[in-house]
Amino acid sequence: MGITPLALSALALLAERPMHPYEMYQLLLERHEDELVKVRPGSLYHAVERLEDHELVEVVGTEREGNRPERTTYAITTAGRGALVERLRDMLSTPVNEFPQFPVALGEAHNGPADLVVDDLRSYVAALDEQIDRASTHLDAAHRRGVPEVYMLAGEYVRHLRRAERDWITTLITRIETKDLPWQPDHH
Repeated sequence: MGITPLALSALALLAERPMHPYEMYQLLLERHEDELVKVRPGSLYHAVERLEDHELVEVVGTEREGNRPERTTYAITTAGRGALVERLRDMLSTPVNEFPQFPVALGEAHNGPADLVVDDLRSYVAALDEQIDRASTHLDAAHRRGVPEVYMLAGEYVRHLRRAERDWITTLITRIETKDLPWQPDHH
């Protein structure tokens, strides 16, 4: 079974303790992990069902509160713990090209007028600054709550990447504006 990032997040949550998918969804949002992995309740329920089909998680109970829908609680299996570690090791050791759209836009930016490209890049930098500020706010709050640093590695990594991206784009803007970078070269 190919374990998707969302399925990996589900396994990792269940490695903490048994829970039902809605609780898992709420924890992902509370921990701001929805900024790292695309998550919707339906896709999370589907990921958990696939994990159950492959015997990586198992049902350990069901409950109903009032007239709410029945909630099924899942726990990670021994095979699930093994699959979690195996997938983590693979993801940590092997870079994957995830085909982000921004590099494609950069590669074709020369097709647009330099002044508009600079305006768009300034907007992009502003959005990166907002992401950096939001990440810093979350990380600072977690630090004040005493969350161990090892749980904040993903947030620190993303913040560092955003800063590096912002700095590179800011330099690019300067190079375009000062004409250090020739714009719209001849296509001979």
